[in-house]
Amino acid sequence: MRSRAVLAYALGLVLLLTGCGDPARNPSQAGGPSPAAAAPPVSKPTPSPRPTRTSTPKPPLRPLPSTLPVGLDRSSGDRSVALTFDDGPDPRWTPQLLDQLRAAHVTATFCLIGRQVQRHPELVARIVREGHQLCNHSWRHDLNLGRRPVADIRADLLRTNRAIHAAVPNAKVSWFRQPGGRWTPEEVEVARQLGMRSLHWSVDPRDWDKPTSQTITTRVEHAVKPGAVVLMHDGGGDRRPTLTACRHLIPDLKRRYGISRLH
Repeated sequence: MRSRAVLAYALGLVLLLTGCGDPARNPSQAGGPSPAAAAPPVSKPTPSPRPTRTSTPKPPLRPLPSTLPVGLDRSSGDRSVALTFDDGPDPRWTPQLLDQLRAAHVTATFCLIGRQVQRHPELVARIVREGHQLCNHSWRHDLNLGRRPVADIRADLLRTNRAIHAAVPNAKVSWFRQPGGRWTPEEVEVARQLGMRSLHWSVDPRDWDKPTSQTITTRVEHAVKPGAVVLMHDGGGDRRPTLTACRHLIPDLKRRYGISRLH
């Protein structure tokens, strides 16, 4: 009896060990990966590459001529002096200058920036109402406008004229002035095709370079001659020195030479 009990105990032990080692019977205790871990990973779709935007390269600028082109007006057209003011209209400085001109009973030519015209159309209306002449001075004071493609020059001048005519529908824009005087023959021709003459100057006191009012006055008085076209500014910066100088220059030039419109 004793030997039979030992044999039965040994047989049960073998069966127990065999069952624990079978992964199929007890997968939770198997040494391999679980069914979830064994599943192949789900691959994510590869995003399609976005098309890159290629910008058209801008054409190179033409070289600036070493001399001023022909076709520029640099005289008033008679013995009187012509006053011209650039880079406006400006809501702070232009009205003060208009007050001085009206008090002296003289007129001037205002070379207008298109963006400034768009912002202050009421000043353009006053300039015209008080008898002054208008000059196109480009849309945004582009110093390199004359070096750009002819189509770009034309578009810029037309855009500026449209802004002026939106402010004063019947305004006559007889002149165009290139910012900085950086003229090209192409620009002069485009202005001519659009019915505008190209206006340069003969006296430049460089009031844009922040000189004192006395320096501006002295520079104008030393350079002015009969028929001169004087360049000054009513926009583009602090114009207090210019306005102070004009309080002396306007009556003095009127007495010595006369101040007239451009012819």
